[in-house]
Amino acid sequence: MAPKVLISDALSDAAVQIFKDRGIEVDFQPKLGKDKDALAAIIGNYDGLAIRSATKATEKLIQAATNLKVIGRAGIGVDNVDIPAASKKGIIVMNTPFGNSITTAEHAISLMMAVARQIPEANASTHAGKWEKSRFMGVELTAKTLGVIGAGNIGSIVIDRAKGLRMKVVAYDPFLSEDRAVELGVEKVELDELLGRADFITFHVPLTDQTRNILSREAIAKLKPGVRIINCARGGLVDEEALAEAIKDGRVAGAAFDVFAEEPATNSPLFNLPNVVVTPHLGAATTEAQENVALQVAEQMSDFLLTGAVTNAINMPSITADESKIMGPWITLSGHLGNFIGQMTDEPIKAINILFDGEAAEMNLKALTASTIAGIMRRRNPDVNMVSAPVIAKDNGVQVSTTKQDQSGAFEGYIKVTVVTDTRERSVAGTVFSDGKPRFIQIKGINVDAEVGENMLYTTNKDIPGIIGKLGSILGDHGVNIANFTLGRSAAKGEAIALLYIDEPVPADAVKALEASGNFQQVKPLTFVAI
Repeated sequence: MAPKVLISDALSDAAVQIFKDRGIEVDFQPKLGKDKDALAAIIGNYDGLAIRSATKATEKLIQAATNLKVIGRAGIGVDNVDIPAASKKGIIVMNTPFGNSITTAEHAISLMMAVARQIPEANASTHAGKWEKSRFMGVELTAKTLGVIGAGNIGSIVIDRAKGLRMKVVAYDPFLSEDRAVELGVEKVELDELLGRADFITFHVPLTDQTRNILSREAIAKLKPGVRIINCARGGLVDEEALAEAIKDGRVAGAAFDVFAEEPATNSPLFNLPNVVVTPHLGAATTEAQENVALQVAEQMSDFLLTGAVTNAINMPSITADESKIMGPWITLSGHLGNFIGQMTDEPIKAINILFDGEAAEMNLKALTASTIAGIMRRRNPDVNMVSAPVIAKDNGVQVSTTKQDQSGAFEGYIKVTVVTDTRERSVAGTVFSDGKPRFIQIKGINVDAEVGENMLYTTNKDIPGIIGKLGSILGDHGVNIANFTLGRSAAKGEAIALLYIDEPVPADAVKALEASGNFQQVKPLTFVAI
C-alpha cells in the first residue's frame, strides 16, 4: 500500500506533484492547519504530515496521529512542533534548514544597509514632499567592523557578503573551530570582545536556553557607542526594551529587526523609534526560498517513506540514500545485537556500552547507536524505534556510551554491545559478511559464527558429549526444523552455547521438554525483527 501524506499548509503545486510522481498518495488541504479539531480528527489516516508555520503539531495532535511516521516542516523553524512528544511517539521531525539560507542572509545585509543609510525614513520623508537631504546623514559599511553572532550556515553567507563589501568581520560562535574561522576569513573572538569592537552586530543563532536574551541589558551596556543591531534570526535573542532605551539615549545608533519576542508583533518597544527598521518576519519571504523549501521537504519526506533515507531530521541522525544502502545491513545488525541482549536481560539496565571497530567505526555512529538502543528496548516496548529509543533510554536513566577503534582482528569491522545491570554485564558482538548478512561472532566472550534469522533458539550447557544429539532429538520430536546450527564453547569441558536458526517459533512444550531434560542451564526462544 502506498504511503499517505497530508499537506495541511500552503505548499506549491510543484511540491504536491513531487509526492505524486514518487508514488505517494497525497491529500492537499492547505487550510486545514488552522482548524486543529478537524486536523486531529483525520491525522490518524496518514503516514506523513507536511506543514509550514500555520499548522501546530501539538502533543494532543501527535497523540491522535496513530500511523504518523514523519512530520516535514517547509522552513527552518520548528517552534510549531512538539519535538519531545514526536520523539517519544517515534515520529521523525524534519525541516529544511538550507532552503532559505541565502534569502535570510540577503535580508540581513539589506537591513544593515537600510539602517546604515536611514533609507526607510528618507523614503517616507521624500514621499511626503519634503527634501531633507541634510537630515539623513548615513555611514559607510566599507572598513566598518561587523560582529556576527553565529557562524553557521546563514552566518557564513552573511560573512561572505560582508567581506565583499570590504567590511572587517569578527565572529562569536562556541562551535566555530580555528580552522573554520581561517577558512571563512574571520577573526574568532569571545562575546564581550565582539560587543566592544563591532560597528554593526548581526545574529544568526537559534533560540535556545544558551542564546535566549544573549543581548541582555548587561550586554547592551558593553556595546561600542554608535553600534547598529540587526536581527533576522529569532525573537528573544535581544532584550527589546533595554535596546529601545539605548536607542533613545543615543548609545545605539539604530537597529533593524525582522523577528520579535512575540509574533505577530503589534506593539514592540522598538516600534516608532528613530532609525529603527522593522519588517514582519520576511527573512524567508522570497519566491525562490518558498519554492525551494517546499520542494525540499517533499523530496525529504518521499525519500524517507520510500527508502528510509533520513535528511535534516531534528530528532534523529540523518542517513542519506547512499548511506542507507551501505549501512542498511549494519543498522540491521546493530538492531539484532540490541534485540538479542534485550531478550536475554530480565533486570533493569543501568548502562549500554557500544564498541565500533574498523569499518563500523567509520559509519554514522549516531544511527547505529540509535538502532542498537531500539533493539534493546524492543522487548519491553514493541513500538519503540530509532527515534524514540534514545529518548526512552534517557528518561529511564540508562547511561549510553560509545567507543570506536581501528580494525583490531580478523574482521574488517564489527560492533560489540555490552549492557550493565546491578548484578552482571552481558555482551554480544557481530559483523556483516560480504553477502550483506549480519552474523553474530561472539556471545559472552565465546566465539561463534551464527547467521541471524527471525526465529532462533539459544541454549547454554556444560561441554559434555551427547548434548547436540539430545538437543536435536527433542526438537525433532516436537516438529521443530533447524535451518542453521551454531556451537561455541569457552574451553574443553567448560561452558558451551548453541544458537539455532529455525523455521518457526519454538513451541512452548518443546522449551519445557528441553528444560526438563536436565541437560541445559538456559533455554531461550528468540525473535528478531527489523528496527
